[in-house]
Amino acid sequence: MTSNYIARFKDYFDDDLPWLIIQNLESIIFEKIKFLSDDFEVNNGIAIHKTAIVEKNAILKAPLIIEENCFVGSNACLRNGVFLSENVKIRMGVEVKSSIIFDNSSVAHFNFIGDSVIGSNVNFEAGSITANHFNERKNKEIFVKINEEIINTKIEKFGALVGDFSKIGANAVLSPGTILKKNSVVKRLELIEQIK
Repeated sequence: MTSNYIARFKDYFDDDLPWLIIQNLESIIFEKIKFLSDDFEVNNGIAIHKTAIVEKNAILKAPLIIEENCFVGSNACLRNGVFLSENVKIRMGVEVKSSIIFDNSSVAHFNFIGDSVIGSNVNFEAGSITANHFNERKNKEIFVKINEEIINTKIEKFGALVGDFSKIGANAVLSPGTILKKNSVVKRLELIEQIK
């Protein structure tokens, strides 16, 4: 299902529902680290390709894989299971939690991406948020809308599935359970709430 939104998904992961992958992401990444090449420096569950640049004061928490030619800016925080494929740019002050981000995607400064799967060539402008939890609701379970069908994920933390070549504007918010097709455009300051 996820590969309908992200072309390279099956190159790295079994094709499954994105919220199920996110739930198991930490164990999946720990397993993947065991089979990485010598081009990675691996230390206590953190694997960084030798061509990647990680600036000072970035906070890196295991498990984590940063692939070739990635950039992680100062004061970024990557935690609770993060996978960055090739050429991903994570700018200053970004927090990424339990998420997968694919090739050539860029996350500008002061963004939060939580419990999400982000496709290739996706651009997040500054200050955008991928929310992963309904603080304001009594029933915290997250529902998603796929091809007009509403599905109960039966979990309380899932951010978004963002298809390849999508653009997320500055200070936009993707509500928990957002599903964006390839080439989606979210305007600056826009709130995406697919299920109210």
